[in-house]
This record gives sequence, C-alpha cells and structure tokens, in this order.
Amino acid sequence: MAPDSATVLKEIESLMRAGRFDAAYAEAEALVSAAPDSQDALYMAAVCARYLKRFEDAERHLASLKAIIPDFGRAYQEEGHLALAVGDVTRARRCFDLATRYNPALIASWQKLAELSQAAGKAETGAIARAQAQRLKALPRELLAATNHIHEGRIFRAEDILRAYMQAHPRDVEGMRLLADVGVRLSVLSDADFLLETAITLAPEHLQLRIDYIQVLRKRQKYAEALKQAEFLYEKDPGSPTFQSLLAIECMHADELDRSLELFETVLKQRPNDLATLTSRGHALKTYGRTDDAIASYRKAVETDPRHGDAWYGLANLKTYEFSAGDRAIMAETLKGSDLSVMARVHICFALGKACEDAGQYDAAFEAFRDGNALKKREARYTSEQMDSEFQLQKKYCTAELFRARSNVGHDAPDPIFILGLPRAGSTLLEQILASHSQVDGTLELPNILSLSHRLRGRSMLSDRERYPRVLHELPDEDFDKLGQEYIETTRVHRADAPFFTDKMPNNFRHIGLIHMILPNAKIIDARRNPLDCCWSGFKQLFAEGQEFTYGLEEIGHYYRGYVDLMDHWHSVLPEGRILKVQHEDVLDDLEGQVQRILEYCGLPFEEACVNFHKTDRAVRTASAQQVRQPINRSGLEQWRPYEAHLDPLKEALGPALQNY
Repeated sequence: MAPDSATVLKEIESLMRAGRFDAAYAEAEALVSAAPDSQDALYMAAVCARYLKRFEDAERHLASLKAIIPDFGRAYQEEGHLALAVGDVTRARRCFDLATRYNPALIASWQKLAELSQAAGKAETGAIARAQAQRLKALPRELLAATNHIHEGRIFRAEDILRAYMQAHPRDVEGMRLLADVGVRLSVLSDADFLLETAITLAPEHLQLRIDYIQVLRKRQKYAEALKQAEFLYEKDPGSPTFQSLLAIECMHADELDRSLELFETVLKQRPNDLATLTSRGHALKTYGRTDDAIASYRKAVETDPRHGDAWYGLANLKTYEFSAGDRAIMAETLKGSDLSVMARVHICFALGKACEDAGQYDAAFEAFRDGNALKKREARYTSEQMDSEFQLQKKYCTAELFRARSNVGHDAPDPIFILGLPRAGSTLLEQILASHSQVDGTLELPNILSLSHRLRGRSMLSDRERYPRVLHELPDEDFDKLGQEYIETTRVHRADAPFFTDKMPNNFRHIGLIHMILPNAKIIDARRNPLDCCWSGFKQLFAEGQEFTYGLEEIGHYYRGYVDLMDHWHSVLPEGRILKVQHEDVLDDLEGQVQRILEYCGLPFEEACVNFHKTDRAVRTASAQQVRQPINRSGLEQWRPYEAHLDPLKEALGPALQNY
C-alpha cells in the first residue's frame, strides 16, 4: 500500500532537515504530480528547488501555490528568499512585505523586511519591522503558534491552543485578543466582544485591543459604543491618521456625516493617495446619496493603484456607474497578477462582472461572477445540508400546538416591522416605502434576532443541535416577555422618535417562530421575488458577510427552495394574516395599491410620501441604496435571461420553487 500524503510530507520534511534536498525534491515533485493542489507539497518543492538553485522550478511551484491560495504568507516569504537568491532586492522587499501582511507571525519575513528597508534608506519602515520581529520573539510560543494557525486558516487548531493557554494564563490580554480574533472568524461575535471588553479593563492603554474592539462593535452594529472607543483613541493622538480614519468611519456609522467627511479630508491632506481613506470616504458619500462625489473618491483610488479592488467594487456597487472599455481592460489585466490578495481579487471579479454585463458581454460577465464566487466559496463553511437541517428543525419544533399552548406569552410592544426573506428580493424598497411614513423609523439589517437565536442555541451546537428551537418549548412564560423587552431596548439606539421601526434583516425568516413568541404584536412582512431574478441577483452581488449561500448557483437555489418551504410552514402554523407576503413584481405593477395594502396591514394611515419614497432623504446602507433613490421602474426584471445558458444548475436546485413561489 502506498503511503498517504501526510506520511510522505513528514518524510520530505525529514530529508530537508537533513540537508538532502535532492531526495526531498524528488519526493515533493512526485507528490505534486499525484496531488497538484497539495499546498504543503508545492511549498516544500519550491524551497527544495531554491536550495538546489533550480530557480525556474521554484518559480513554477510558487506560482501554482499562489494560484491555489493567494493569501498564503509563507509563499511570499519563500518568494522573497528566492528573489534574494537571484539578486532581485526590490522584489524581495515587496515579497517580504506581502508575507507579513498575509501572516504577521512570520518572524523571518519581518527580519528580512527590516534589513532590506534599512538598506534602501527606509528607516521608519525598517524600525517598525524590527520592532514587530522583536515583539513576536517575545511572545509565548503558544501565542506565536496560534497566530500562525489563524493566518493560515487553521482556526479550530488555533482555538484549541488558545483555550488551553488561557486556562493557564487567564489574565493574558494578548491571548484574549487572539481568542477574540478566532471568535470573529467563527462569527461568535458576542464572545469576541466580551473578551476584548475584559482585556481592555485589564490593559486600558493597549491601543490594539481598542482597535480590534471597534471592529467587533461595528460588526455587532453597536455604533455608539464603537464611536466612544474611536474617540478615546483620537484623544490619545489627534494627529494620527490611523485614529483620524477610524473616528471618521465610526462617525459615518453614527450618522455624523459632516464630521466624518471632515476627518477623511484631514487624513487626505496628509496622505492624499491613501487608498483605504479614499475608499472609505467613497462609501460614506454613497451612503448619503452624494453619488458624484463618491465616484470621484473611488476613481482616485483605482487610478492611484488599480489593484485596490475595494474601490473598483465600490464603483460597481453604485449600480448606476458605467465602466469604460478601458476600465474593463485594466481590471482584466490586474486579475492576471499574482500578488493580489484574495479579497482584492474577489472585489475586482465582481466589479468586472458588472462592467461586462453593462457592456452586453454576458459570457465574460458570468465568468467573472463565477470566479469571484468561487474564491468566496473556498473560504466559506456553509453547506446546503446544514441549512436544510436548520429549516427542518424549525418545522419540527415550531408547531401550531406550540403556538396555541403559548398564545399569551411575549412582550406586547407593537413597534417592530420585520421585513424578511432573501436578500435582493425587494426588501430595501419596502423599507424605504415604510421609512417614508411619518410614524416609521427606517433602521438597518439588525442582528438582534440572530444574536438571540445564537444565545438560545448556547454552546451545545455540536453536542445538541436541536437545543434551539426545542428550547422554545422549555422556557418559562415570563422569559418570552423578557426577551421581547430586551429586543425593544437593544434596538432603541437605531431609532429616532417614531412609534414604529423597521428591521430588515432578511435571515430573520428562519426565526419567525421566535419572533412571534417574544413579540406577538410585531408585524412580519415577507418580501418575495421571482426565484430566477432573486437568485441571480444574489449570485452576482458580493455581500459584506452573512450570506454564504449566494456563492454557488446550486446553493442559492437550494436555499430559496428551503425558504419557500419554511414560509409555507409559518403560514400554516401561525394565525391567519400573521405574515404579509409582498410580491416584488406586484409592487412594480401597482405601487399605490401595494403601498395601501402594506400600510393597512401595519395599521398605518395612508401617506403620499410612501408612494414618493424616492424623495425621502435618509442613509441607506444596502446594495440597493442608489435604486431606492429613483422612482419605481422595471429595469431589474428578468436580468437573468442573458445568462440562461449557464443557469441549469440553479433551475435544478430550485425544483418546484421555480414555478411555485
């Protein structure tokens, strides 16, 4: 029996440690031939080839390795060593810089970067790199190992190391910070929040803790708290462009647009070509409807560096921006480069897809969207099977009998209007219509219900997958009232003074049973759209996070099918009229009639402003921000048709939902 890959890799490592690079290279080459996607084999083959001075072979293996995993820090570290071996110092310095960005645990790269920067007269860069190398050397080996595992994608291994370390060192703030990073990557944001808050209490002057904490608070939409942390950092050093930029971003999220833009301008006076600031400024301007200014900011970023994918995608995500043939050529050429990060590549793929679509180049557009989604799918943990299991559990435990038995539970506040369903189903339009009413505050896609479901699920996700929603049968009656009150209180920060408010988190459809039990007087609107329009629109939209089912046509088709089935269940087990289904196409055909229907369901008097929703001046942070600032139109209908030749996997996955929705 032939040895398995793990055994062969250990043999190669042993040969390399013994300096037998010829033998090691032969085995590595054989393993690469048998398993071309083996990252470890490619890496070892490249190292061996360099030691053997087979530089072209080393280049070939590194190119293959970076094609598989573009953010692999050790690949760039090895490329840096290779560049030095052939005398290309400039390339070496760039490679070591990239290596430290992708994996900040690489001490050798920091040391080389310090050495080469100093030699190039870049004293400040050299000093920073040297300090980083010294900091890493001083770390406990467990924390250094965990950092390396995190940045090479071995999150659960890092978590195991960190939890064991924290048991022995419960007050180590760097351990807490790294464990919080793991929590963020696993979407356990409440744990990350707690860890960082605790660490800051122990080390209030540790600035990196506060920077990390701001990121977590922002993800949890705790914008007021994030703003406080950003203010703290800014007051520490008002002249720091980093702290100015952080504060500008938090001001944007806190709806302090003027101050946000003022701070961005302050940064740009010091760093006129700072890509992140130009792009963040563009995002802020877009959010508040200043489209031309947003375009100018994004354009300056891509003209400064066409590899800055976030700005290309910012232009695409305006939906109304028209790319030129030159733009398409630049993006296509940029994608050929090997030094793009995964997210830069993803952003450019989606932007190029939009550009090609606008030019009528539909096959090229499909390829770009497909490639961008494939990169995201590679990083995702989503499976259709797991999601289907979640749907089935809701149906199993959220029964008509449960709702009859608990018909008197929950908090009686009528304030929330939940708009839910799939993303890209017209929910932003419905939100804009309702937010145009004098008695309704439009908010955001609020994470509160999802956070509550995670909390009810507890830490028994692996050992007891049915705990939630089974727990809805087990909680005492008074807990439902408390949970409803908690929702009302924790969402108050997003509201103004209107008696009602919208929550348009689309994924809340998976938790309608919970919503009904904690807030029996809340309104629930199901935003529904033709499955091909909805799914195709989702596939070509790059979501910030949380919609991993959109990264494949089969996955999004299965998800839509499960959504229709679960919504049918909710309609069958809840009181008649509890949920209002609003078909997007009906809104386009009869806006005023559907507006009247929606307002009547919500118990609101008719107001003309709801029909003239596009005139409402408010911040909109979703992908439809530009579209809801225009009068109603049918331009979004049947955008899937030019791609029909590619959509058989989607149609097959939709099954009966293709016709019955």
